[in-house]
Amino acid sequence: MTDSTTLVQTVTAESLTQLLQDAGYRVNRSEQNGSVQLLSASQGVGFSVRFGNPGPQAGEFVDYTLSCALRVQGELSADFVAGWNVAKRFARLTVQGGSFLVLEFDVIVAGGVSQSHVRAVTELWDHLLQEFLLFLRQYAHQTVASQQGASSVAPQDQAVAVEEGSAQSAAVHDAA
Repeated sequence: MTDSTTLVQTVTAESLTQLLQDAGYRVNRSEQNGSVQLLSASQGVGFSVRFGNPGPQAGEFVDYTLSCALRVQGELSADFVAGWNVAKRFARLTVQGGSFLVLEFDVIVAGGVSQSHVRAVTELWDHLLQEFLLFLRQYAHQTVASQQGASSVAPQDQAVAVEEGSAQSAAVHDAA
């Protein structure tokens, strides 16, 4: 990427690594199935940057996806995912493999955007991750509250737990 007066029409793993590092993120480069991806975290929750459509030069891309996958332990109501997707315009939430919640945010630079725009998108992603964690906590609290009225099981036994990948990263239920 270049200065703020030049339009960014493609991104590379190196340019996005630099952008994320300049914003204070640690970034690890990884390769999965022959494709490069970037791994980072915000608020203790890991996320990846996966590159999409190729640009004119090797290693350049005209879009990328910011993605956060969390493993869910417990049941989610049928309208949980729809509730997020109705309320949020920029990021979509899906259930994959039956036990993973995946939050994704597509970023398109094709046609040209300012470097400030790319930075702002990164800030928006960080904000969406914070809102996502709050959304999960609120859902867990609501679930516990409704189940407490129906039974006498302890709240910590009923809360929906969320973990990043296979390592525990965030308890959705606060021991309040």
